[in-house]
Amino acid sequence: MGNNVLLAVGSVLRGDDAAGPLLAKMMTDSPVEGWSVVDGGQCPEDELGVIRRQEPDIVLVFDAADMGLPPGTVRNLSAGDVATDCLISTHALPITFLLGEIESMAKRVVFLGIQPADTTFFAPLTPAVRESVKELFERISSRGDWEGYRFVGEDE
Repeated sequence: MGNNVLLAVGSVLRGDDAAGPLLAKMMTDSPVEGWSVVDGGQCPEDELGVIRRQEPDIVLVFDAADMGLPPGTVRNLSAGDVATDCLISTHALPITFLLGEIESMAKRVVFLGIQPADTTFFAPLTPAVRESVKELFERISSRGDWEGYRFVGEDE
C-alpha cells in the first residue's frame, strides 16, 4: 500500500477542531498497514522533520475547515481553497506554508477538510463530526475510497 502519512491537525480543546486528533487516535489505536500517524496538533509545522524522514508517498492532511457546509461534511481542499482562508485559524503559521513544505517532501499531498459546527473552547465534538471521522477512518482502514470526497464547490 505504500509509505503513507496521516498528518492530523487541530486542537483537542476546541470542540470540532479535535476531528484531526480524533482520527489520529483511531489510527494509532487500530494501526492501518501502510500508514503512519503524525498528530500535528495546533502546530503541525513542528512535525515537518518527522514527515521528511519518512519519505512518504502520500501525506493526508486532515483538519477542520469552515467551508459553509453542513457540519461533518468532508471535502477535498485545493491550495486555492486554503488560500481563501477557509480554515479555522488556530495554527502558528499559515497552512499554505505547511502544505508547500509537505509538497516538497512527498510524492502527493491530499488535504481533507471537515466542516465543524462548534469550535469554542471546551466544547465537545458534535455527533455529526464524530460520525464523519469514524467514516473516514473506516474508508482508510478498509482501503476504501478515502480520496473520493468531492472538492469544495463541486456540489454546493
